[in-house]
Order: sequence, then C-alpha cells, then structure tokens
Amino acid sequence: MVEPLAERWRAARPPFAGLHLDNAACSRQSFTALDAAARHAVHEAEVGGYVAAEAATPVLDAGCAAVASLCGLPEATVVFTTGSLDALDLLLGSWPTAKRTLACLPGEYGPNLAVMEAHGFEVRRLPTLGDGRLALDDAALELEENPPDLLHLTPVASHRGIVQPLAMVARLCRELGVPLVVDAAQALGQIDCAVGADVTYSSSRKWLAGPRGVGVLVGRPELLAGLTPRLPLPFGFGEANVAARVGFSVAVGEYLSCEPEQVRARLAELGAIARGLLADVPGWAVVEEVEEPSAITTLAPLDGADPEVVRSWLFAERGILTTFAGIPRAPLELTAPVLRISPHVDTTADELEMFAEALIEATAATAAQN
Repeated sequence: MVEPLAERWRAARPPFAGLHLDNAACSRQSFTALDAAARHAVHEAEVGGYVAAEAATPVLDAGCAAVASLCGLPEATVVFTTGSLDALDLLLGSWPTAKRTLACLPGEYGPNLAVMEAHGFEVRRLPTLGDGRLALDDAALELEENPPDLLHLTPVASHRGIVQPLAMVARLCRELGVPLVVDAAQALGQIDCAVGADVTYSSSRKWLAGPRGVGVLVGRPELLAGLTPRLPLPFGFGEANVAARVGFSVAVGEYLSCEPEQVRARLAELGAIARGLLADVPGWAVVEEVEEPSAITTLAPLDGADPEVVRSWLFAERGILTTFAGIPRAPLELTAPVLRISPHVDTTADELEMFAEALIEATAATAAQN
C-alpha cells in the first residue's frame, strides 16, 4: 500500500528543528536529492568535473524533460540557470532591442521590475480587481488595442497567495499573438503551470524542494532562436554547479512520483485550513479568501503589529519559521509589510493550530516590548 502523501513527504526528509512554514521561500530537500548531489560532487573529485558532468547527462536530461512537462511544453528548450532572477536577466538581456515594451501586474516582484528597468523595458501595468487579481476582460481590450512585445505574468506573487488566471491569460496571449513569459517561482509545483506559455522560468528551492542556487528557463525553441544571448551559444553557456542541477533533477522526479494533482490539492487544502484558523486572530487580517487554491496565507497587521518583529519572535521563541515580506517585494502595490506562512504537504492541521496559538502569543509579547 502506498503511504499517504503527507507521511511519505515527511519521511523522505530530515526532521526540521521546529515548525517549517516557509516553503514559499525554501523547502526542505529530501535525503535522495541531497545524496544525489553529494554523490555527484564525489564523482567530480574522482574523475574530474567535466567528465562527471558528461556522465550526469541522462539525469539532467530527465530533469529537463520533467520540468518541460510541468510547463506544458514537452518539446521546449530547457536551460539551467542559477535561479529565477538569473533566468529573467538572461531572457530580457537577449530580447530584441527594438521590441522592449512589457505588460505586467502592479503586484510584480520588485527585483523583477529592477531587471526590466536595467534592460530598458517600457513597463505597462495591467488592470486589476480590488484584490490584485487580473481584470481579464479589461486586460484583453488593452492588449488588443495596444499589444506589448511581451506579457510577463507572475501567477502567484511573492507578497500574497492569490492565484492569477494563468490558463486564461495563456489562451488570450495565443489569440492575440503576444508572447507570454511566466515567472513560476511561486507557482511551479503549487498550481498547474502546464499552459504552454512561450517561456516559463522558475527556481528549484520552493515547492519542488530542490537545492538553492539552481533554476530553469523553459522556452519554445522558435522564440529562443530569435533572441541574441550576451554569451555564445548554447544559451546557458558558463560556469555551473552541476551537483545542484543533479539534485534538482532528482527532486523534480520525486515530485512527479507523488502525482502533481495530489500535491496541488493537498497544498490548497492546507491553505484553506490555515486561513480558517487565522481568520479571527487578533491584530491580523487574512489577505486571501479561505478557498483560494494556494498554500500561502498572508497576514496583514492591524493595530500596529510589526511583521518583522513577530517573525523573529516566532522563530527565536517557538522555532516556527515564517516569512517577513517588506514593501520592496511589490513596490507598486504593497503599502505595508506583511507576514506570510506557506506549509508544504507534510504540515498537519494540528501544526497550523499550533502556529495560530503562537501568533497570538507573539503578537501580545511583541506589543508589550513596544
């Protein structure tokens, strides 16, 4: 009998020294992924780095194929990067200089905006509803009347867990002939990203539970062929931590073996449980609706609570790891810092209730300090 998903996920990893609710930042790697990366590093020492890299080709190719399937582009070109920002930098730095108008949401990730500006892109803000979700009909009219050279969509933002209508945006972009670039750093593994966007890029360390310092850029070959990379071909030319790429490839394989639909359903279930438990915690407002199909719960402070101080208290006093999200994460939209939690599939309802109780305690304790 196959073990339940939560038990299987937890048993596959070293135990956390406390309660890990920060998976949207960095998940825990499995023993298997850790061992694969370590064994590759040993092999480098035994036979040389380049020989070991060549021997790892089947594993890396399998990892690339797995990621391409998760993005809905089985025939895609997959390029390893050092992370999401590196992927965006490579892509935009190679984009035709005469075609640099870009549409994105007001809630775009702050560092992404900096990369866009550095590469001389004119950024247009897409219309949104009151919760920051894309106003699809209004956006369709704007895009049809004045199409940008590309649409950049972050389906799940860094500062809240609202899920954007990715599949509908992908369909709209295909109809209008506008290239769609997806920042799936928070999305890949948490929601369904198999929409066949022209380019999807992501990091390894979040919901797929791979190592830090590695990411991927998945693109249609015909689109990538029209770019002009700053470095000679292949597109991902340069130094590489092949051990991390091996670990990532193994982690993606493990994720697929857990059945992505089940993983996504469990993550959404945990998000709903967390938001229900936290709805009445004094001093905080839950940003997302209870049934938002996301594992992320964002807490906006009321009555002067300080998310950064509370985050530090929770970790120091209770061993609970959460995320402090400051205004720079979404400078065009976020008006005050927030606290974020992001359980993975092995988190239990009892642990989320423990967090709710600790948050009440932390809020009172830090208020007394002020």
